[in-house]
Amino acid sequence: MATEIVQAPTSADHAGDIAPLPTAALSALARFHSAFPVVQAVTVYETAAVHAVQLAALAEADKLDDLDADSLAHAEELMAGAAATLASAGRLDLIGGA
Repeated sequence: MATEIVQAPTSADHAGDIAPLPTAALSALARFHSAFPVVQAVTVYETAAVHAVQLAALAEADKLDDLDADSLAHAEELMAGAAATLASAGRLDLIGGA
């Protein structure tokens, strides 16, 4: 028996494919959409902070190579960018800031 490979649909942008969202769902989606950059910034900050702590421990033990040093610098850049996003949203409290 041969397996038939069928191309996956590329879009559902055809009239009648899906029902319109109810008003309550549209409202909830709008709230989520506006909060997404904040949620993403918190995730980026927390992940980069953990990585930075791990790399700082290597630096403290004098075991940090050039690649690790670059990674530490990148983690710090990610943390600064995420903190700036949260500061502009007035939500530094989510990462323990003022």
